Amino acid sequence: MQQAFPNPDQMRAAFLAAVAAADPASAATRALHAHQFSLPKGRLFVLAIGKAAGAMMGAALAVLPKPQTALVVTNYENAGPVAGARVMAAGHPVPDENGLQAGLAVHKMLARTTRDDAVLVLVSGGGSALVPVPVSGVTVDDKIKVNRLLLGAGLDITQMNLVRQHLSRLKGGGLLRAAAPAPVTALILSDVIGDDLRVIASGPTVAPIGTRADAMRLLEDRGLWSVVPESVRGVLRSDDAPRPLPEAANHLIGSNTQSVAAAARALPGALADPVPLLGDVADAATRIVALADRPGMTVLGGETTVTLRGTGMGGRNQELALRVALALAGRPGWRFLSAGTDGRDGPTDAAGAIVDGGTVARIQAAGGDPQALLANNDSYAALKLAGDLLVTGGTGTNVADIQIMAVA
Repeated sequence: MQQAFPNPDQMRAAFLAAVAAADPASAATRALHAHQFSLPKGRLFVLAIGKAAGAMMGAALAVLPKPQTALVVTNYENAGPVAGARVMAAGHPVPDENGLQAGLAVHKMLARTTRDDAVLVLVSGGGSALVPVPVSGVTVDDKIKVNRLLLGAGLDITQMNLVRQHLSRLKGGGLLRAAAPAPVTALILSDVIGDDLRVIASGPTVAPIGTRADAMRLLEDRGLWSVVPESVRGVLRSDDAPRPLPEAANHLIGSNTQSVAAAARALPGALADPVPLLGDVADAATRIVALADRPGMTVLGGETTVTLRGTGMGGRNQELALRVALALAGRPGWRFLSAGTDGRDGPTDAAGAIVDGGTVARIQAAGGDPQALLANNDSYAALKLAGDLLVTGGTGTNVADIQIMAVA
């Protein structure tokens, strides 16, 4: 039987089905069996970095014999004990001092390896911010400033990580150099639309996205070159000769596409749109609003960008939801969900929101001005007034965002 128009609980359940499809423990277990990870003559080192690091490590330790060293680096919200492993928590999306200490611990661990050893790396989204070990001449404070500038300039994840890679000792294949001469196998849970391995967690086990010159041109084109720290400008101006990179066995074990399909299955009659929702959040809202002209349910996946112009708090999913609510205010018979599969949209405790034709009226009835709140990038406050925030807590995974548009 077709489900003509889902209520908020049903939409939430569909979103949680998308999250479950990206369960990192199940994905890691399947991959370890499927790819027949071979044990070394010497010691086994296991490293997990990202928002799903704890779950991936737990699954790996249940399958593998006891490793010589097991280290987990994850964000504060997802941090918890993992039997047999050391767990370190760090800041995300903005790097912090704890991230530096975690990155140094990764380097110290990998410095012990020999060619008879093996390194298993479990990678998930969020890794870019969690181990911010800067290159010589750049400080963690410099990286924090650059990260904030990139996040607020409307750059997509590929563009941001192009810059980040050249400021880090672990990104853009740096982890492979740190682990050499030990062979490296990586199991990668993708939070990047298109699943470019160079972009996921800034590609610690693959080649860089581009050159230092490419990163410099990007900052110049976006008007950021003059405001990034001088130390960063110095690094990006320096010698750009390519350096040989040790090989690695990289395996993709989960993605946004799989989660979109799972959400569509949870809503009988829903269609999974194969075209990802990308780019500026205002353009993405226009695409969603156009779906309101025909009955049915559409599930999309993607990752939009927000240009910060105000001082409010929110995230790309909340801003997208608020924009759609404003465009369709007062119109009955529609409902829209937008949420991040990691359970945390921007620097907030919400995964996103579920809005409908009455959202704007509820904000106004609670004393808020939705247009003014949007102009201040304060979508969290607006949607909290409406009672429309979707709060799940940290999910332990991250495969970008899920959107569901339902029209009666």
